[in-house]
Amino acid sequence: MPQLSQIAEIYASQLFWLAIVFALIYFGIGRGMVPKIEKTIDDRNGKVAGDLAAAEAARSAAEASNIAYNASLDGARGQAMKSVAEAKAKAIARAEAVAKQADAEMLVRLAAATDSIEGRKQAALGEIEASTVEAVEAIVAKLSGVSTDRALVEQQVKVALAHG
Repeated sequence: MPQLSQIAEIYASQLFWLAIVFALIYFGIGRGMVPKIEKTIDDRNGKVAGDLAAAEAARSAAEASNIAYNASLDGARGQAMKSVAEAKAKAIARAEAVAKQADAEMLVRLAAATDSIEGRKQAALGEIEASTVEAVEAIVAKLSGVSTDRALVEQQVKVALAHG
């Protein structure tokens, strides 16, 4: 085979050109492209670090804002509880005052009603007593034909009514 017989003659020149091509590629990539890639990586790392620092600062600011918000919320909640307690105390005081006034009015009405009932009761008892005296006189007069002493009949009716 003629291709294999030429190897010994062209072997050295191919190795020479192979070394030159590898050297050009090595120096072209190593000197031209690697610094650009390293610069891009460094820029990227710097941007990531800056973004992380900005995110950490934003998180710290958010935590501080949240703490301030919670503190103001607690203050507002305390103020609301205080206002509710004051309103409740005022409402209770008003309710007690109204209840006391209503109790006083009811006691006055009760006393007036009791006096009225007592007066009517006494009037009714007087009427019952008078009717009973008249009935007893009428019954005694009709049954015995004798007229009775009104004072004696009134006294006996009072005694009978008192003992039931």
